[in-house]
Amino acid sequence: MNILMVWARFFPEMGGIETHIHEISRRLSAAGHRITVLATDRSGALPTRDRVGEVEVIRVGARPRSTDWYVAPGILGTILRQRWDVVHVQGYHTLVSPLAMLASLLSRQKYVLTFHSGGHSSALRRSLRGLQWRILAPLVRRADALVGVSQSEVEQFSRGMHIPRNRFRVVRNGAQVPEGVAGTVREDPDLIISMGRLERYKGHHRVIEAMPAVLRQCPNARLEVIGAGPYEPDLQRLVAGLGLDRAVRIFAWDPTDRMGLARHLAACGQFVLLSDYEAHPVAVMEALGLGRKVLTTRNSGFAELADLGWLATVPPQAGGEAIAQAILQGLAAPPATSVTLPTWDEAAASLLRIYADVVDR
Repeated sequence: MNILMVWARFFPEMGGIETHIHEISRRLSAAGHRITVLATDRSGALPTRDRVGEVEVIRVGARPRSTDWYVAPGILGTILRQRWDVVHVQGYHTLVSPLAMLASLLSRQKYVLTFHSGGHSSALRRSLRGLQWRILAPLVRRADALVGVSQSEVEQFSRGMHIPRNRFRVVRNGAQVPEGVAGTVREDPDLIISMGRLERYKGHHRVIEAMPAVLRQCPNARLEVIGAGPYEPDLQRLVAGLGLDRAVRIFAWDPTDRMGLARHLAACGQFVLLSDYEAHPVAVMEALGLGRKVLTTRNSGFAELADLGWLATVPPQAGGEAIAQAILQGLAAPPATSVTLPTWDEAAASLLRIYADVVDR
C-alpha cells in the first residue's frame, strides 16, 4: 500500500506523536509498504524533501513561527496534487489536521484519524476545546476509520463529538525495548527522570517543587528533566529559586539517539510524569517497557494504566509533600514486576488491518 501520514512535526523534532509515527512507519516500510510522512517546518531550516530510513518525508512551511497553530496551506496543496491509498491524519489539535482531512475529502481520498489527544498549557485554548470539537466534528465523522490510543480517549471523543462508539478502534502505543538494552544497564537508585515536552501542563514543575522534601530524606537523589519546549526558562528559574542547581538538571536528548535514550531511562530509579492530561503517553510506555517504576497523576489515560496495575499514581491536586512521599516510596520499593505490554509490532499490525479494511470498502 501507498500510505501518507500527516502531522505537524516529525524528526528531528521530538515528541510522543513523532515517536509513534516513526515506530509505525519504519515497520510498515520494512514490510514492503510505501510510507510518506507529510509534516511542517516553522523554522525554514529543514529540507523540504528528506528521508528517515526508508520513509520519505515532505515538509511544508507553517506560520506563525512562535506558536503551535501550524497554519500550513502546503498541507492542502500537497494532498490535492498526489494520491495515496490511505491518508492517515495523526493528531487532531493543530490546524494541520482539518487541512489534511479537508484535502482528502476534496480529492476523494480515504482517510483515517488517530486523535492522539493531549493537554495544553493555555487556559484559553483549553476553554475553546469544546468549540474546536464542534467545528471539527463534521470532518471527523467523514473519516473512513477513527482510532484512539486508549479506551478513555475513545469514550471522550465518542461522547464529545456524538459519534457512535462502534466507529472507533483502539490501537495503543507500543513499549518495545531496543535490543541490547534489557538487563545490560546498572540501575542508579537515586536517579529520578521526568521526560516530555517542556510545557506547563506536563507537570515537570511539580516534580521540581517536590525535590526539597525528597532531598531531606534522600540527600543523594537527583532529578533529570529531559525535553525541550517553551517552558524551559520558567523551569530553570524555578530550579535556581529553590537552590536545586546541584540536584536538578534540565536538558534535551538527541531524538535520533533512540538506543542511548533507552539505556539512560533503563538506569533510573523512578520515572515520574505528572501531566494534567495524557491519552496514552509514549514516554511512560517506554519507561514501563524498560522495567522502570513509574509514578503519574491519576487522571485521563494514566488512570487506565494504573487500573491495570502498571504504575503508581498521586491525585491530580497533590501538593509537593505528597508528591515527595510518593517519589520516596517508589525509590525505596522493590523492582517493578514484569507486565505484558503492547508492542509497536502489534500496533503496526493493527493499523495495517485498519488500512486494508478501509481500502477494501
